[in-house]
Amino acid sequence: LDYPLEQLVACIDWTPFFHSWELKGRYPAILDDEKQGETARSLFADAQEMLRRIVDEGLLQAQAVYGLFPAARRGDDIQLFDPESGAETMLIPCLRQQRGRKNANNLCLADFVAETEDFVGCFAVTAGHGLDAIVAAYEADDDDYSAILAKALADRLAEAFAERLHFQIRTEDWGYSDEVFDNEALIKETYRGIRPAPGYPACPDHSVKPALFEFLGADEIGMSLSENHAMLPAASVSGFYFGHADSRYFGLGLITEEQAKDYAERRAMTLADVRRWLQPSLAD
Repeated sequence: LDYPLEQLVACIDWTPFFHSWELKGRYPAILDDEKQGETARSLFADAQEMLRRIVDEGLLQAQAVYGLFPAARRGDDIQLFDPESGAETMLIPCLRQQRGRKNANNLCLADFVAETEDFVGCFAVTAGHGLDAIVAAYEADDDDYSAILAKALADRLAEAFAERLHFQIRTEDWGYSDEVFDNEALIKETYRGIRPAPGYPACPDHSVKPALFEFLGADEIGMSLSENHAMLPAASVSGFYFGHADSRYFGLGLITEEQAKDYAERRAMTLADVRRWLQPSLAD
């Protein structure tokens, strides 16, 4: 899927953009902030000018691979199936909260999938093709500010692409929602469904990405992974779509050695490798 950049501009969440420049506050209120407003307005004007050039001249390309697949829960894992043959394909390994808040359930992403006849979406999107050339041109002119600005805008376009595609999944491909496009509602995530990404609080294991990329054929749109599973181009987003009415984002917190061993067995990995990838999430 090649997507027109101009259709992504309206989906940009500008608040994280300002945060990336260490300007704290929410857009658009930050533009009128007593202390940061002048700086924020100047930065925003520069961003708008560069964004217009990127879109008008087609300096970046937005591409995606995605799909909606039959799925079933298997304990704390999610099994995906080929929609035509019914053959088992990708296994999504999940982890469960073990130190949840008081009176809260210990959640697992697999909880949001039925044991039979359900669906889960997978996606990988990028808005980074062409970014290296833009950055190199600015750096050749010793214009580090513009190089950093271009990277920040590419990141925002990639996130906007993931958001826009999620809207399409909910309202067209999956069709469980009849919501009308509203960017403010998208930014506030008031819709039904979530799109967690490997490496984030609910699924902190980056080593899930290679299987996801192979499953989707992400290489067909020029996406790849570094040795540490960082996405290339950098302005990219990948993950899963869940449509369950009760699905929500959560932080995994710390997991015990017992769950780490169980996870290693389910993934056919050594405990040492699991410890490596889940180090920040392991309890003492």
